[in-house]
Amino acid sequence: MRSIREIIRSRRSCRAYLPEPLPRETIEQLITDAVWSPSGSNNQPWRFAVIQGKEALRRYSDLAKRGLLERLDELPHLQQYEQYLRDPDFSIFYDAPALVVIYGNRSSRWRVNDCTMVAYNLMLLAEDAGLGTCWIGFSHDLLDLEAVKQELEIPLEYDLVAAILLGRPDPGKVGAPPARKPFTTRFVGG
Repeated sequence: MRSIREIIRSRRSCRAYLPEPLPRETIEQLITDAVWSPSGSNNQPWRFAVIQGKEALRRYSDLAKRGLLERLDELPHLQQYEQYLRDPDFSIFYDAPALVVIYGNRSSRWRVNDCTMVAYNLMLLAEDAGLGTCWIGFSHDLLDLEAVKQELEIPLEYDLVAAILLGRPDPGKVGAPPARKPFTTRFVGG
């Protein structure tokens, strides 16, 4: 059994998945365990939607790419990805079998912090279970649209916080995590 330190250090963003679907029970258990994170005033402001299947994820990918390309002049940080966004074969979801979408209730001041901790718990739990994950920023604008929230049966007072891919990594396409080092460590006082 790996230690939490080993799990943290082995987790990496996965962009190559095996095509096999994940059992619903596996995804439900990961979410059930992931919500055991702190939340401000114990508000637990999260809601989840799970999108599964190649066709559904391809549809959302195409919609997201179209929306990003329409606004590319307003999004200079995404211009470096233009060739990928224009490629009809490129899926922003990397052909993963599932996407876990985490929304936070805007009535909770700390919803972004709380839901981000849940997202990271989900990623660590998936790593421990031998699954790969990747936070997909390309999907943010699309998944926060009112029409999409209605499709996913998410109340409109919830805002998108995270979209996390989930699947079995393709072992032939996964490398080692890059090295990390803190930029600054400063201790103040005592």
